[in-house]
Amino acid sequence: MKRILYLIAGFCFFINISWAQEARPLQEDVVVEAQVQRLSEELRCLVCQNQTLADSHAELAEDLRREIRELAAKGMSDQEIIDYLVARYGDFVRYRPPLKSTTALLWFGPFVLLLAGVAGLFVMLRRRERQAEESALSADEARKVSELLNKES
Repeated sequence: MKRILYLIAGFCFFINISWAQEARPLQEDVVVEAQVQRLSEELRCLVCQNQTLADSHAELAEDLRREIRELAAKGMSDQEIIDYLVARYGDFVRYRPPLKSTTALLWFGPFVLLLAGVAGLFVMLRRRERQAEESALSADEARKVSELLNKES
């Protein structure tokens, strides 16, 4: 009985292997798929915010890739598709937004914060240094401390 079960299981396993096919792209047109892949790496997932469309598995990312595929199948260029998506979703959809007055904070904000942090650290260290100088022992206090230490020994 066990031999028959093993034989059936093996037969099912080998049948499945023989029916396996190589994965086909979603679109038969390889040029369109290459364009979709290229644009998916340049555009941001609107849900994940820190991933490209190519990296994201969110439903909205799937929808945007499908929309890009449809626009590419219509023969639109990369720039036309990007312009269409920017008009619809704003510069945020670009993974590397252009330098404009509306995106200047994105480009220069981290540097401003870094400079503010360094300046704050410098001010804090200077204050600490002044406090250490002010709290130094006077000659009378130093004499009293040494007398107390000598008494203890």
